[in-house]
Amino acid sequence: MQYAKFLIMRDIRGKDPVELASILIGNLSQEQETFSSNDRLRLHGGNGKQIHNVLARMTEFVEVGSEMKSKYGEYIVRSGRGAYEIEHIWANHPELHKVEFPNVADFDEYRNRIGGLLLLPKSSNASYGDLSYEGKVEHYNSQNLLARSLHELSYSHNPGFRRFLERTGLTFKAYKSFAREELDQRQKLYQDLAQVIWSPDRIAELLIRLVHTSVSQQICCPQKRIGGIAIRRYWVDYLFGSTSC
Repeated sequence: MQYAKFLIMRDIRGKDPVELASILIGNLSQEQETFSSNDRLRLHGGNGKQIHNVLARMTEFVEVGSEMKSKYGEYIVRSGRGAYEIEHIWANHPELHKVEFPNVADFDEYRNRIGGLLLLPKSSNASYGDLSYEGKVEHYNSQNLLARSLHELSYSHNPGFRRFLERTGLTFKAYKSFAREELDQRQKLYQDLAQVIWSPDRIAELLIRLVHTSVSQQICCPQKRIGGIAIRRYWVDYLFGSTSC
């Protein structure tokens, strides 16, 4: 993944907007295995940054689509003040799921699937990461919209979110409990969401709209990332975060 990203950043160096769009769309169209084609995509020791970026992009897409401000630049911060962490919806208590997962290794594999993951501020993740789902979901309602969507109240008095659901047809739903069947449904939802976000046609439209506009006006990109190779890496992460995880 890192080498592929390097090649893309090398190829787009110094390109004008038309060439830039052509190269990026060409790379996206050539991807053979992506998140949307992998129903077992999960967090493991070698892909934490990529999964974090995917969750950041999905969270931002749902919020911006629901007429909220983009916070992508905040969500991708992984260390220091204001950092976000990957949250497991299932606490690390296999004994609570032993009926569905008699084997602890099977529980661990399922727990790490992306459909069972969210992004939360580091402080929040530490404070209730060990709770049961029934205890967590009340806290999720005060977090970002991807997390809030697990709670029934996120669908009330939220016209922007409801318009987003009507426009995209994505099957978001609230859950009072969250077992294997619910995680499978959430995994499929994330796959469908990824297909919308990283559709080559949608990316082409986005690039055409953005190539003549300041990045900082479009996305909350941290100032330390503006300029040179850093901003190229930012755009590759932003546009192609779902590929080759």
